[in-house]
Amino acid sequence: MMTPFPNRVAAGRLLAEALRSSLPDLLEREDVIVLALPRGGVPLGLEVARALHAPLDLMLVRKLGVPGHRELAMGAITSGARVLNTDVIQSCGISDEALEAVAREEQAELERRARRYRGDKPWPALKDRCVILVDDGIATGATMEAAARAVRVQQPAAIVLAVPVAPPSTLDRFTPLVDRIVCLMTPESFWAIGAWYQDFSQLNDEQVIAMMREADRLQGDERG
Repeated sequence: MMTPFPNRVAAGRLLAEALRSSLPDLLEREDVIVLALPRGGVPLGLEVARALHAPLDLMLVRKLGVPGHRELAMGAITSGARVLNTDVIQSCGISDEALEAVAREEQAELERRARRYRGDKPWPALKDRCVILVDDGIATGATMEAAARAVRVQQPAAIVLAVPVAPPSTLDRFTPLVDRIVCLMTPESFWAIGAWYQDFSQLNDEQVIAMMREADRLQGDERG
């Protein structure tokens, strides 16, 4: 099977090129902000933000994994939205108590990451801005759906979903949720996001923090 993306940085650069070519008006806007889903989306978000001369921030989302099978998503949460996969919840026989226990655990991780990655930095206002949501790929879509819904309630001018790879059936779900979709590959046969990368190494907190500092430095250079 072909693995078209050497790593996340390379995928981010290709994604930035696609955004620039398909949405040239983005380069003329001053209200663009890139929101990356950590950890995997941050290297791509940094490359997109660099190419568009836009600020980068985070959209913190946590998958709600089925107890005992944490890779299987029964939903996802952000600080402002919760999305549940009722089919998975029912087929796995997940009780309300079990669901809430997982949600509490993931909410605690959201808060930990917010403190670790951002400190006391205020969250950006998204009202009337063009928000580009970036991740390293989409599988079931639960985490990205939670992200899109959390952004939508803040009344942005537009939401652009930007990912390197996702199955077409999943992307179809986002048509009513976002204004534009930029996806480099939409394979019908889809196993896992990592299958489309030669290097899909997991990132740690220190790497994310370093990338966010680099994004801040780039913005400082732009203002200077």
